[in-house]
Amino acid sequence: MPGCLQSAQRDSGRKPNIIYVFGDQWRAQATGYSGDPNLQGKTPNLDKLAAESVNLSNAVSTCPVCTPYRASLLTGQYPLTHGLFLNDAPLRNEALTFAEVCKDAGYDTAYVGKWHINAGGRSNYIPKDRRQGFDYWKVLECTHDYNNSAYYAGDDPTKCFWEGYDAIAQTRDVQRYIEDHAKNDKPFVAFLSWGPPHNPYQTAPEKYRQMFKAEEIELRPNVPASKADAAKKDLAGYYAHIAALDDCMGDLIATIDQAGIKNNTILVFTSDHGDMLESLGQRRKQRPYDESIRVPFLIRYPARLGAKGKEIDIPFGTPDIMPTLLALGGIRIPDSVEGTDYSSVLTGGRPAPDSAALIECLWPFGEWIRARGGKECRGVRTRRYTYVCDLNGPWLLFDNEEDPYQQTNLVNTPEAAALQVELDAKLTAKLRERGDEFKHGSEYIKKWNYKVNASGTLPYSR
Repeated sequence: MPGCLQSAQRDSGRKPNIIYVFGDQWRAQATGYSGDPNLQGKTPNLDKLAAESVNLSNAVSTCPVCTPYRASLLTGQYPLTHGLFLNDAPLRNEALTFAEVCKDAGYDTAYVGKWHINAGGRSNYIPKDRRQGFDYWKVLECTHDYNNSAYYAGDDPTKCFWEGYDAIAQTRDVQRYIEDHAKNDKPFVAFLSWGPPHNPYQTAPEKYRQMFKAEEIELRPNVPASKADAAKKDLAGYYAHIAALDDCMGDLIATIDQAGIKNNTILVFTSDHGDMLESLGQRRKQRPYDESIRVPFLIRYPARLGAKGKEIDIPFGTPDIMPTLLALGGIRIPDSVEGTDYSSVLTGGRPAPDSAALIECLWPFGEWIRARGGKECRGVRTRRYTYVCDLNGPWLLFDNEEDPYQQTNLVNTPEAAALQVELDAKLTAKLRERGDEFKHGSEYIKKWNYKVNASGTLPYSR
């Protein structure tokens, strides 16, 4: 029997599998298919995947830092609702999560890699009642020691260690999970959460580090000359991680395709947030600039999205992920979800609306403390514009079409006055819809009874 016919018969009447793969701190601009000159020809697997996928080219990390993203991903809610607006806060057991909804729909559930929504220490064992509906479990709360990376497997409280570079070992584990489950009639949802390309940048396997020389790195035009050497060094290591993960993605895709489940599998590649990497003289995440908020987002699902790649530039925020994927899979979206279901836009059933994705920082902390310019902010990212307010009023306005590197702030300028009024109305409507009164962050810290240290961070043990 031909492989394609065999696959079609296996998929008949069955809910699709969902495989969600995401890196940590991987900005949207850093792939070959997105045009990064340093990665041309060096992300061949992602480039091929993009040619077969819907590319959501304006995917936005709503609150661009690890824990808030993960909580919004798993609940479909905004940080003001789930309460995880800073790192190392715990997601409540009462939250209705992606995995729990899928289990109720008859799915097996798996999570492998970085978790970062449990609190209670970054290396501690996480008991079953804190796994938010995931059954197959090879997880650590958080580590970026990629070559000495611990995890806990299932209900065994014995600490294990991934062999070698953890992203490769984690990918191999998920490949085995896919192969085992592809033989069954029961659909599955599997999350693979890599730690790289998050810093430390210089720790990818040697063969990948040899692919990028700091002196040959081509910088984005918005990196100041005074930061050029530091940026080139960091980027060489960052790109080495990306090249390694591209190979991991290629292996994972080959496993899916060879298992005969390609047509009826929703495969997502994305990231939790970006990395400034000295653009505009800044580092890391949390900031409302494109290098921080925009993430890659590819969805391959031939059965409903076709086999040919296409780009959809609708602003797509983190809370929109859960309802969109559930709807694509024919799974009921729970009432607790606040994000928007864009599945009919992806399938071509309706045109993309003139929407905007919310950007927010409820409480600056950690690598964006107030002494380094951190501040509460709310904003919107439309297809073309970025508009952000802080507690004092309008702060940033960029025309991302005319000024793609966000070097000219148009806020409060006469030439942008009408545009600013229009964008301010969009932001006001978004905040009203969310019930967000845009208060000082200390009000939210008090509401959730968080005890933060001098840097605004929730203390944690390694």
